[in-house]
Amino acid sequence: MENPCKNNLRCDNCSSHFMQLRPGIKDFKISKHFERDLKNKDERQQIVEKILSCQALEHEQLHKFEMNIKGNKIFRAKINGVHIVYYVTKSKELVFLRAIKNFQEYEHFLNVEIESFLNF
Repeated sequence: MENPCKNNLRCDNCSSHFMQLRPGIKDFKISKHFERDLKNKDERQQIVEKILSCQALEHEQLHKFEMNIKGNKIFRAKINGVHIVYYVTKSKELVFLRAIKNFQEYEHFLNVEIESFLNF
């Protein structure tokens, strides 16, 4: 996976947390929950590409750092009203966890369920 950020010092669409991790990310995975949340394969692929390529979204909407759980950096993107939850592992792999349309469901996931998902 090639780093789309040509300027390694600062990318306008990357948060500082994500910018530190992005050069080392070489691969990504998609969880079964993410596939179930976004059943349309084309839509899922477009969202994955937007996040991986940092295209056309302000960094507040694309790579919002949420928390660090056992060395895994949890991020959220908001694309077309859908909250995309993903994380970067200690081994620099990006994993797409969930795509949640309801903000309250997203908050519940982040506060209650996320640790169980890190072991998918």
